[in-house]
Amino acid sequence: MRDLAGRPEGLRLIVRRVKPSRRDAKKLTAFEHRTGWRYQIVATNIPAHQGLSSVPGSGQAWFCDALHRDHAEVEDRVKAIKRIGLGLLPSKSWQVNEAWVPAATIAADLDAWTRLLLLHDAPEPARAEPATIRSKLYHLPARLTAHARRRVLHLDRSWPWAHVFTTAWQRATDLPALT
Repeated sequence: MRDLAGRPEGLRLIVRRVKPSRRDAKKLTAFEHRTGWRYQIVATNIPAHQGLSSVPGSGQAWFCDALHRDHAEVEDRVKAIKRIGLGLLPSKSWQVNEAWVPAATIAADLDAWTRLLLLHDAPEPARAEPATIRSKLYHLPARLTAHARRRVLHLDRSWPWAHVFTTAWQRATDLPALT
C-alpha cells in the first residue's frame, strides 16, 4: 500500500493491470517486463461513494476508472485543437493572438461537428487525426466545373476516400436549414 501522507484529503490510487500490446513493448519498465503486465495508475479524489448511490457500482474502482477514461476523450479534443491551430500560439502580436484563438476554436468545432454529423458511421475517418482528415477529405483531388449555370464537382473514382466524401457531402446537403 502506498503511503499517501501529505497528499490532498481523499486521494486514492487506482491501478489497472493489462496485457501489454506490441506498441507498448518499448515503453515497459523493468518490473513490467518481469511480470508480463502493464500497469496504469490513476490518482483521483472522487470519493468511493460519490453520492451516486442510485447508480449501481458507483462506489467501485472500475466506476472511477470509467469516469477518468471518459475524460480522456476531452483531452483528445484538446490535443486535436492544438493540432488544428491553437498549438501555433503565441505570436508576438496580441492582436494576432486575439484573432487566432477564435479562428482555431471555430476550426476545431467544425471538425468535431463534421465527424459527429457527417462521418458518424465511418469508423476510420471519424477517429482519424486532424492531419489525416485534412489531407484525405478537405484537400480534395477534384475538379470543379460550370455547366448550364450549375457547378459540377468531378471526383476521381479511384480515390480511396471518394465514397466517404460523397456520403458526407450528401448528409451535409440533407441537413435542415437554420431559420
